[in-house]
Amino acid sequence: MATARERERTLAQIREICLGLPETSERLSHGAPTFFVLEKRSFLMVLADHHGDGRFAMWCAAPDGVQSMLVEADPERFFVPPYVGHRGWLGVRLDRGLDWNELAGIAEDAYAEVAPAKLVEAARASNREA
Repeated sequence: MATARERERTLAQIREICLGLPETSERLSHGAPTFFVLEKRSFLMVLADHHGDGRFAMWCAAPDGVQSMLVEADPERFFVPPYVGHRGWLGVRLDRGLDWNELAGIAEDAYAEVAPAKLVEAARASNREA
């Protein structure tokens, strides 16, 4: 399990990615930092040792088929999270060597799964400009 300092640093970077997307906010949900679109629909949460599972991970919405593809390809880093896994959400270990470009892409895909089309297009337009 990552140290408290490592978890805070990782959460700060995830927060920067998520809150950089249009119309996003953060609040605790079920005791975990959770990111929402238009303050309604959650797209990503960060959990440490959820019910004693020993993981520091993010759970997030994912496009159809991505969960099974990633879990099968790399079960050390990806998993089916409880409660939301049946809806296709993806679990990503944050204590297994981080690739920030990959994590940003996963977070952006999660956002695109729940955000209205006009916000997704605004996010993609700002990425093209950057």
